[in-house]
Amino acid sequence: NDTTLEIPEEDLQKAMKTNLRVTNQIDDLKSCNFYIVTVPTPINKDKTPDLQPLKSATSSVSKILSKGDVVVYESTVYPGCTEELCVPILVEKTDLKYNKDFFCGYSPERINPGDKEHTIDKIVKITSGSNEEIADLVDTIYKSVVSAGTYRAESIRVAEAAKVIENAQRDINIAFVNELAMLFNVLDIDTTSVLKAAATKWNFLYFKPGLVGGHCIGVDPYYLANKAIEVGFNPEIILAGRKVNDSIGNFIAKTIANKLKKNNKDLNISSVLVLGVTFKENCPDYRNTKVVDVIKGLENESLKVDLYDPWVDVELFEKEYALKISNEKPMKKYDVIVLAVSHNVFKELDLGELYKDENTIVYDIKSFYDKKQVTERL
Repeated sequence: NDTTLEIPEEDLQKAMKTNLRVTNQIDDLKSCNFYIVTVPTPINKDKTPDLQPLKSATSSVSKILSKGDVVVYESTVYPGCTEELCVPILVEKTDLKYNKDFFCGYSPERINPGDKEHTIDKIVKITSGSNEEIADLVDTIYKSVVSAGTYRAESIRVAEAAKVIENAQRDINIAFVNELAMLFNVLDIDTTSVLKAAATKWNFLYFKPGLVGGHCIGVDPYYLANKAIEVGFNPEIILAGRKVNDSIGNFIAKTIANKLKKNNKDLNISSVLVLGVTFKENCPDYRNTKVVDVIKGLENESLKVDLYDPWVDVELFEKEYALKISNEKPMKKYDVIVLAVSHNVFKELDLGELYKDENTIVYDIKSFYDKKQVTERL
């Protein structure tokens, strides 16, 4: 694609030290013999895997693939995808024989967007190859740039499965606490207080309730679930977790609407300010953000919603979601303030300046503010 890449200077220096080259021109890569494919693997509207970017990238590599070359995939996929989908494309378009003329590997990308601590060189890298010799080669190459070390998986399928369950496991754990949050809302119990109390036991797994969006946790479980259904297995827990997490935005919107009604507020003239629209804190990435579910839910309740996020590209966000947003702190007063993303900058806000009156609702989805500052927490 005609894509312009903005690459930090420190990453360019690392690339040069390891004899890597950065380019977006396929013809410039003909002299290479080791290719890494790391493209998005989103889902379609019907929740099925959208593998078009992976197919397209594989087709591009096939144009320059030669005997002895190795193609390593990093994109999150279902177990078997590399050898069932990608390898046949390479074979068909080149007439080269798999594991004789060319080879493959899989080493899932594990970086955490916006995380300055857990950078690529500090996270153990899972590696694998299409035979023992290639597995050793792939492992050696990654080991040369990953100071945290590598873990050599038994096969490509094992490495693919390991990656996809990392995100599925987290999705299910968050779904559990999200369901608890909905229950405790009915019981009028503060969820965060319950979790803090439970966390005093050494083996309690602490997960916070919240919106599960982004291009990983909210997407990858569907890759595993679809593969399971394809082979005749019913993935009940995986899909149950997705169902809960996909419903949380609407639950938040309805809870806010009900609170306004209890305060005798007219929903048609009530206003809401949503703080943050990205899928996670302190980063500009809004791919598959579930904050949009909250916004749509509020609008469905006839509420007027304003959006404030200093991190996002306003023009691109508005083009993607057809929603108006501002990078500037609003000067208006609101009936409801929703903390949707825990950007550090929001700690500096004087929420009182945004209150319309003493009945203004502050709904803290992320348990970001002190309990005394908020009316409601998820």
